Amino acid sequence: MQKFPFFNQMGIVPRWTIFIFDLAIAAIAFICAYAVFYSFNLNAFARPQFALEIIYCLGVTSFSFLVFKLYSGIVRYTSAVDSIRILSTLLFNVIILFAIKLILIALRIPTLIPTNVIIIYSLFAFTGLTTYRTLIKIFFQYSKTKTTEKKNIAVYGAGDLGIAVKRTFDHDLKSNKFIVAYLDDNDTKIGKYIDGVKIYDSKDLERLIDKLAIDELIFASHNVSIEKKDTVIDICLERKVNVLTLPPVSEIINGTVSPSQIKKVKIEDLLERAPIKLSHDNISDQLAGKRILVTGAAGSIGSEIAKQLGHFNPQLIILCDQAESPLHNLHLDLQERFKNQAYQSFIADVKNEERMRTLFETFKPQYVYHAAAYKHVPMMENHPIEGVRTNVLGTYTLANLAVEFDVLKFVFVSTDKAVNPTNVMGATKRIAEMYVQSLNNHLIARNEAATRFITTRFGNVLGSNGSVIPRFREQIEKGGPLTVTHPDITRYFMTIPEACQLVIEAGCMGKGGEIFVFDMGKSVKIVDLAEKMIKLSGLVPYKDIDIKFTGLRPGEKLYEELLNDLENTLPTHHQKILIAQVRENNYELVSEQIVRLFDQTKSNSSMDVVRQMKAIVPEFKSQNSIYEQLDKEIQTATD
Repeated sequence: MQKFPFFNQMGIVPRWTIFIFDLAIAAIAFICAYAVFYSFNLNAFARPQFALEIIYCLGVTSFSFLVFKLYSGIVRYTSAVDSIRILSTLLFNVIILFAIKLILIALRIPTLIPTNVIIIYSLFAFTGLTTYRTLIKIFFQYSKTKTTEKKNIAVYGAGDLGIAVKRTFDHDLKSNKFIVAYLDDNDTKIGKYIDGVKIYDSKDLERLIDKLAIDELIFASHNVSIEKKDTVIDICLERKVNVLTLPPVSEIINGTVSPSQIKKVKIEDLLERAPIKLSHDNISDQLAGKRILVTGAAGSIGSEIAKQLGHFNPQLIILCDQAESPLHNLHLDLQERFKNQAYQSFIADVKNEERMRTLFETFKPQYVYHAAAYKHVPMMENHPIEGVRTNVLGTYTLANLAVEFDVLKFVFVSTDKAVNPTNVMGATKRIAEMYVQSLNNHLIARNEAATRFITTRFGNVLGSNGSVIPRFREQIEKGGPLTVTHPDITRYFMTIPEACQLVIEAGCMGKGGEIFVFDMGKSVKIVDLAEKMIKLSGLVPYKDIDIKFTGLRPGEKLYEELLNDLENTLPTHHQKILIAQVRENNYELVSEQIVRLFDQTKSNSSMDVVRQMKAIVPEFKSQNSIYEQLDKEIQTATD
């Protein structure tokens, strides 16, 4: 129960009420000034002159209040700005009183108010007007915080954003949040106060959680390092303190934070790394004024590539996908974001050569970013023929058309699952890698075409379609349990924008034939990810929400690799992009094997298709799959 419910439910009082209050304070200030000037002689108030002087003074003061609209402020939200307005009003008032006095003196007319009374009155009026406003503000804040459901908040960051957070809660009478501490890493701020709230060293967080009974921590700084942020969040989660964060500064209008913008920290925030710095000039030099094709444009990777390409002023961006509604929505979104950029949607299946030929004949793209693919491991394990048709035949078709229509660069988006593949999806991507790389080397050797093929290879992206994080989030919302395939399974993660930035950068730096691998940071244990997501939701793992282990799915690895055992890497000018030194494949041999693979897809025999895939990619060893029997057959044949 709130102690002063009436005051918390009060609406904003009318302006005329504040005007009368201000005038009453002014009247009291004049009486006090009069008393001081006449040494508290009560006979001074009995003179008719007093009545004339107070009416005259309050009349001029009323005019000043109206000019500066002193009544327009909301008293309970009084700030330093209101004090400056009061001071300006009273200075204006003093100027008018003295101006009138000088005119009367010049006209040899007796003046009403003594000079000393005017000065003393102004000082008392300023003190009274600021004091009563401040007292009302304090009272409203006090009445708001006297509740059994009050939450003590620590704000990480004693800067402008931190102050904005405090003002947000001070002005929100429905809020039960009360700022009890600021935390900061700046030694010059530690020990000082903001609006009566002390600034502490961030190293004291553990001690402060117990001392001040902190319920929530809000990150009000975007300059905190990822490592520091992780440490602070881990401490908070261990002590069952909710962690909240603010949106990017670009989304905060006029430095004002609304309560709805203060949201819980997401797991994506913890997995992010330092922002990537790209050589925009080099990219812009290559892409400006060019016609660019993005396949799989409606997907999570393709759509982000299309968005980022809009910053480099290409002549035309062709958005190709077979998903009609997502493609339409993407087109509308991009046109809204980049109003001067030309886009063309093209509905097509990449494995349909006739349709893709029409696209190349019509738009003649100069750059191709090929992101279209089937990527779900269990689905492709059950449907290898479709996996081969889309991931291998689709890439084969596009690559050949790129050569035929003199595309300058063809950037193929691959996956870490192509390294030592244990599943059909990874193997299809590896075969596609082999083809585009051997085709590139074949063209260079014969000096036949200008097209250069570049492959980019990276791991899981946060929030992509089918990613584990959206899946966990849905399971938490349903009350659990969270399903993890194995206690020891690990994965690499990148954000979608980060991955796509590196794809564009690698595509521009590539000379042809390279397989670029990205620095994926540290691998993350999926069960740890699940536990942290539960904690970030304010729940307790295995108590409020259970975690169940379902066993590895067909074709699933315990961990992913970015490089083959036979491969090494070379550095590039970008520290997050490396070049994989892979073994070269003979173009004629790869082409012959791939054509044989396409013939096998016509047989509708999944086993025959996978057998041929294993012949093309000897390191493809199935795990937890019906195709393991093929590995045994191959092993028996070689023994």
